[in-house]
Amino acid sequence: MRIASTDLNFEREPLATPFGFKGGYLSELWQTVAQVQLESGSRGIGLGVQSVLWSDTSVFSAMPEAAGNALMFAVTAHALSLLPGRDLNDPIELQEEMLPEVLEYARKITGRADLRKTFALNALVAVDNAVWLAWAAENGVRSFDGLLPDKFRGGLSHRNNRVVSIPAIGYAMPVADIGKLVDEGHYVIKIKIGSDPAKDGDPEKMLAWDTYRIGEIHRGVGHRYAGPGENRRVLYYLDANQRYDSMDRLMRLVDYLEKSNLLDRTVLLEEPFAEENHADVSHIPIAVVADESAHTDEDAIHRMELGYKAIALKPVAKTLSMTLKIAQAAIDRNVACFCADLTVNPVLVDWNKSVAARLLPVPGLAGGALETNGAQNYKNWTQLQEYHPCCGASWTRSHNGEFIVDNGFFETGGGMFETSVHYSGLVNRT
Repeated sequence: MRIASTDLNFEREPLATPFGFKGGYLSELWQTVAQVQLESGSRGIGLGVQSVLWSDTSVFSAMPEAAGNALMFAVTAHALSLLPGRDLNDPIELQEEMLPEVLEYARKITGRADLRKTFALNALVAVDNAVWLAWAAENGVRSFDGLLPDKFRGGLSHRNNRVVSIPAIGYAMPVADIGKLVDEGHYVIKIKIGSDPAKDGDPEKMLAWDTYRIGEIHRGVGHRYAGPGENRRVLYYLDANQRYDSMDRLMRLVDYLEKSNLLDRTVLLEEPFAEENHADVSHIPIAVVADESAHTDEDAIHRMELGYKAIALKPVAKTLSMTLKIAQAAIDRNVACFCADLTVNPVLVDWNKSVAARLLPVPGLAGGALETNGAQNYKNWTQLQEYHPCCGASWTRSHNGEFIVDNGFFETGGGMFETSVHYSGLVNRT
């Protein structure tokens, strides 16, 4: 099968309030819509969400927010321009062929020879999704299981009946609002740490802010049980987004958790160090998670060799194609996996959920796990929900901190094979 043409568009979605992490703040997220059409007429429409702050902080901090988004959008457009005339026999192989050229182009237009691979992968999400859906349409595939190549099915063969919904707490979210999330039943909360409170890059001020913030949140919600009629205490998942500069400073944070009786409440510690830091973390008494540093399966393997005990999979940030390879590498080594968000729209939440629902439960949790924070951050979340082709389905909303995923979810692929009238209209203009 051969690719005949492509199309691309985007929408700017404002956030309700600035979302703080990685020492910066996002005010909006660009929603990209890519279309790939085959010579046979089969086509796929894939969505993506751009996060320049997450994918490469140096680009985000060097220019206005919209300028960084424009550069990433240009990378997506370039990737699509490479597709017409190419054969589509295997979406993963196609991405492997494209990624070096796309990364080279991204480094050229950003002027950064050291641009992180995640910038290119983030730009490729909508393209990769469109390729998978065009391939599925051509081959009559209507289930997520049917998409999976044989060599990746073993690790994604489990079926959870529930997926824990994990909201993310940015730097500025009031404790009262965090309490509302707990009242709704959320019993695992992801806390963004690593702030730069004085905007001077002082790591000591960062550590002081982090310990105060964690303590403030615990004082506000730690004594409560999550959800009506539930006997579940609140657990913490800390995300440092590579902001810690040394093992000594990180262990001072761990010491604070231990002295504050929070160590047994802290189930995950994500990305404490920059990827250039190859420190062994196996001695840390919390499961250390690799996310941004695990650009590829090779990177993920290296992190696991350094003692990282969990991998945050990001189909919505690193592409489904790359995620399948990373997941298999982790599963082969008995390392836990779950899915993390990129503050994506409801359609992409269910792409993420399709992976999370098929992973073995994270130790200490009752089912699969999925961080999703769009509901807390998008100004127009209710409207975005209406763009979902399965809007109103029970599995699109969490109940007491969990998504209940039934046969309807698995049979429809979370709606990924259905057409969103809104997003389709952005690229079907002729």
